[in-house]
Amino acid sequence: MNDIRNLITLVEAKGKADLKLEKLPYSETALAPVMSKATIEYHYGKLARGYVDRYNAGEGDSTFNEAGAFLHNIFFPQLMPPKNNNIPRGTSAELINRKFKSFSEFKERFAEEAMKIQGSGWIYLSRSGEIKRIPNHQKRTDIALLIDWWEHAWAKDYGADKKKYLKNMWRIIDWNKVNTRITSGK
Repeated sequence: MNDIRNLITLVEAKGKADLKLEKLPYSETALAPVMSKATIEYHYGKLARGYVDRYNAGEGDSTFNEAGAFLHNIFFPQLMPPKNNNIPRGTSAELINRKFKSFSEFKERFAEEAMKIQGSGWIYLSRSGEIKRIPNHQKRTDIALLIDWWEHAWAKDYGADKKKYLKNMWRIIDWNKVNTRITSGK
């Protein structure tokens, strides 16, 4: 896996670095019923693509658009088709158990922190095992696991039930990707 700081592929073009949106490693229907095709089309195809396009066109707030692209290029590749009883294994399980005693305790603490976000943002597990919040869009280099907490991530599929969105997200986390981020330090 590439260094997390390089998840956005930089392409030199006409003296400026353009951003590239990472391709989905699954089909637009593969995450259903946790994340519907309509959500993927809107969230990935319109919004995440929009951050990249606006940055590359020099439109809007370049720092905001770059960070939005950066975070979505971490978020979408860490997802996989739903599995029941999808639990961390390996390095991620060791980190979670060391810091939180159990996956259940981790999920509870993660949900508590996520629900503290007023408005839009992101919630993540750092490579050192801390649960952290990101207001709006900001680039971070210590992300092991990232959950999008903007309304567009959950509203189409869950209405106002953010807790249900988060509960279902655990079914589609690719723990192998999380393990790689933890062990590579990237």
